[in-house]
Amino acid sequence: MTDLKASAPSRRDTIIGMTCGILSAMCYGTNPFGALPLYQEGENTSTVLFFRFLMAVVLLGTLLAVRRFSFAVSRHQLRVLALLGLLFAGSSITYYQSFHFMDAGIASTILFLYPVMVAGIMALCFHERLSRITLVSVILALLGIAMLYKGPAGATLSTLGVVLCVLSSAFYAVYIVVIKQADLGDMPSLLITFYAMFFCMLCLLLYSFTSPDLSITLPPTPRAWFYTCWLGLVPTVLSLEFMTIAVQRVGPTPTAIMGALEPLTAVAIGVFVFGELLTLRVGFGIILILVGVMLIVLPKHYYPRYLR
Repeated sequence: MTDLKASAPSRRDTIIGMTCGILSAMCYGTNPFGALPLYQEGENTSTVLFFRFLMAVVLLGTLLAVRRFSFAVSRHQLRVLALLGLLFAGSSITYYQSFHFMDAGIASTILFLYPVMVAGIMALCFHERLSRITLVSVILALLGIAMLYKGPAGATLSTLGVVLCVLSSAFYAVYIVVIKQADLGDMPSLLITFYAMFFCMLCLLLYSFTSPDLSITLPPTPRAWFYTCWLGLVPTVLSLEFMTIAVQRVGPTPTAIMGALEPLTAVAIGVFVFGELLTLRVGFGIILILVGVMLIVLPKHYYPRYLR
């Protein structure tokens, strides 16, 4: 019992972790804002993803060099970082490919299966206790996600699109768990993110050689370069840096549950940027998601003992 209390996050760590978890989810939810205009410019998935992570690696590498960070890592750390890059590449490829088969907003809602996967992995493989309030948060958030589906009555989702989103969710769930469970010592979160993105970029480069139709080309216009830089900075560098800090401060399960704000952000972008209609059902779904997130964010002493 003493060890458990000693390892519990402090109040300061909890505040920082929860704030970073929320910011990470909101940043990651802007993926469609950058990806869809690039598809309209005629870019393929390989090009969009490769330049997204190339920009991320350049930005992070420059920041680390300016701040005089050492890039030295051990062989064990390098293996873990390569695994993180492979997992994130798999999640990104399947997620961005799903945009070709379904609306990006729907894809982002299906992607939110990953908190359930994270909670399941932590409970089954690492014996993490799931409190009642955590289960309630997951249920409310998933109900809210279901309400966000705005397809016309009787419309059916693409089976391939759904499979791609589920695979993307699974890759991302394992990525979050590995960050928490792998022994990376006192490696700074910026360095973890840099190497993960570097190996992710290499995986995407190899992926681009799998088919002639997936060749990498330069963004053709200044508008395309702007959205490429956006993808490299906001849903990549900022999102993953915030997520790494959140996982290290409060753990993978709370961080994953706060990811409910990702589809919420995607819906907001659809309404305010692409002029999509905000229906009563969508509004109710947003409320459910916010309640679910607030339940996991509020300190546990606010709840009755039987819910902790």
